[in-house]
Amino acid sequence: MSARKIVKSLIPKAAFRKVEPYGHWAEAVIAQNKAGFPARKLKVIGVTGTDGKTTTCMLIAAMLRNSGYKAAYITTAAVDYGDGKGEQPNPTQMTTGSATQLNELISRINNNGAEWLILEVSSHALLQRRVWGIPFTLVAMTNMSPEHLDYHGTFENYREAKERLFKLANTNKHGLKTGIINADDKTAKFFERDIQTTITYGMEKGDVRARDVKSDLHGNRFEVKVDGDTYKIYSPLVGDFNVYNALVAVSVGRVIGLSPAKIERGIASLPYVAGRMMPLDEGQNFKVFIDYAVTPAALENVLSTTRDLAGKGKIHIVFGATGDRDKTKRPKMGEVTAHLADKVYLTDDETYTEDAETIRDAVYNGIRRENRNKVAIFDDRKEAIKAALAAAGSNDVVIVAGIGHQTTRNMGGKKVKWSDIEVTRALLKAHKK
Repeated sequence: MSARKIVKSLIPKAAFRKVEPYGHWAEAVIAQNKAGFPARKLKVIGVTGTDGKTTTCMLIAAMLRNSGYKAAYITTAAVDYGDGKGEQPNPTQMTTGSATQLNELISRINNNGAEWLILEVSSHALLQRRVWGIPFTLVAMTNMSPEHLDYHGTFENYREAKERLFKLANTNKHGLKTGIINADDKTAKFFERDIQTTITYGMEKGDVRARDVKSDLHGNRFEVKVDGDTYKIYSPLVGDFNVYNALVAVSVGRVIGLSPAKIERGIASLPYVAGRMMPLDEGQNFKVFIDYAVTPAALENVLSTTRDLAGKGKIHIVFGATGDRDKTKRPKMGEVTAHLADKVYLTDDETYTEDAETIRDAVYNGIRRENRNKVAIFDDRKEAIKAALAAAGSNDVVIVAGIGHQTTRNMGGKKVKWSDIEVTRALLKAHKK
């Protein structure tokens, strides 16, 4: 057992939560000094929010690379070390690893000669001060909805943890002291107060606003006009939420002085993000997407967007809730899926140390409030995916949500090999025969 786990077992939970950040802060101070503050040699863009962080990071990186810069990124889904070898699995298997892990990754990126680092930053890392010592050049917020309340206690605490990123950026003497903020989000005003300069974006409000949006199951096209510049944006990434993600990239490009042509080409150059509304095509006559949605808001975004784009096609969704996480969101997830999908295939996500049936029952409580006739329940995730693919008709859409890019999942406290992408692809190939 690690020293941290021993200390945690000896201290009451409420007290541990209060002292825990200081332990991480001390680790960050030690790790930064030991590594020689590697992020100081990079221009660091921090991205936080509830949903869309990984995709936004990768859009920014694609835009910078397409513009001739050497860019690296650290996200939940993957790490690109800026060595030309492409993305690799995130070895920490966390959005933002421990201070020691983080500085090891940044040192490797720095040694590869990267100019820019796009860093996905979690609320846990901010509250625990794991990112102490990292000078953020500029920062962005995607959106805010209730998440991780099992840890933060209240939505206000969660939001305030995210705000710390903007406060950190505002103290960087050599940074741009600029925050890119979703103007359509109800929490925008809180982030605006934390930083010297703001660039707002949105579909309804904002300095950088999407106009004439045209979306289908092949991507988004829209126009942005701001301060005399016009951007004609095409992105292969599907959904309104990806319009917002692309708008962050447009805003970043403007702040650092990229031309409209470079911004347009960079955004268009990212064909998909692994496990984020990732299309799978094995010649079937219906659409299949793999997505990481694990919150009620994310599921609502995915389903409402797909509903708008699918026309007369039916929407099938395979999903489950995660164990050892915020239990209050489980019935909400069920309610959202039952409301917006035509057929729900409820199964297991990652159970961790909880009973699988208990988790499914909590989600089902939300489904039955909306429409219990829409649901089929499976204790085998592969069988749930197989059933959804078998039921899909011409022009339907199947969404497999929750696991996304992961190549393992935690079942009963043990990691087991699992990939929604590979399992679904294999089933699609078998389905065709």
